[in-house]
Amino acid sequence: MLTEVQAGPYTIRGISVGGVYTSLQVPELSVVLDAGVPLRSFATTDHIFLSHGHSDHSSALGALLGIRGLVGKHSPAQVFLPAEIEPAVQEALAAQSRLHRSTIEIEAIPMLPGDTRKVYRDVWVRAFRTHHAGPSLGYQFFKRITKLKPEHQGLPGEEIARLRREGAGIFEEVERLEVAYATDTLSKVLESAPSILESRVLILECTYVDQKRTVEETQERLHTHLDEIIARADKFQNEALVLMHFSQLYGPEQVRDVIRHRVPPALWERIRVFAPGSTSWFG
Repeated sequence: MLTEVQAGPYTIRGISVGGVYTSLQVPELSVVLDAGVPLRSFATTDHIFLSHGHSDHSSALGALLGIRGLVGKHSPAQVFLPAEIEPAVQEALAAQSRLHRSTIEIEAIPMLPGDTRKVYRDVWVRAFRTHHAGPSLGYQFFKRITKLKPEHQGLPGEEIARLRREGAGIFEEVERLEVAYATDTLSKVLESAPSILESRVLILECTYVDQKRTVEETQERLHTHLDEIIARADKFQNEALVLMHFSQLYGPEQVRDVIRHRVPPALWERIRVFAPGSTSWFG
């Protein structure tokens, strides 16, 4: 059973356990975030984003791509990934192609921090640096929309129409930050990529939630602790904060209970705990 939460207008579905597997889908954006396990219902999604090369986030890419053929998707999927790991990913897919005796192809889109690419229609993505072992990225999805410049807002419709006819340049293009994804990272990503705190939805790792691991131990493992999120509670401007990638040291119910009791109420009402409503993790 997949976990599913509603975060503003977006559905976040999939499974995630730190060090075991992570693969999420945001169907409204037509994107899959990481491929640590091959989920059949994700195979028709054409845009896959790898955060880094660790096996719990990337090792199921070949299997997921193989399922695409079984469900009638024969065009190569777009795979956005850190530029430094593209050669190794291509080598792994080539090896799997030999094992399958059929070619596994992708449209690789290597990214560096700060790179911006159009995903499809009005959906764009910007990569930002995360802080983990080896090359790693987070992804911020946004839409580019056209709106009246502030000085022209509130004008009567006839006046706006007149200015348009005269070519006055009364519109501007702005970015509407929609969803940001930051997994397997030190909490300092919240300072190094501060705009993710303004995304409508932020999907953020929270591997440890109590003193089974201290903040210092968590940082040594290059992950984020709930204490570090609580310390920044007033900085989150997001409509919804999706916490995920919990350690299997905890059961799903324990994760939910600990977070509910420890997080300030003003932040708790915006948090979505990405954990199944059962007593154990999937698998």
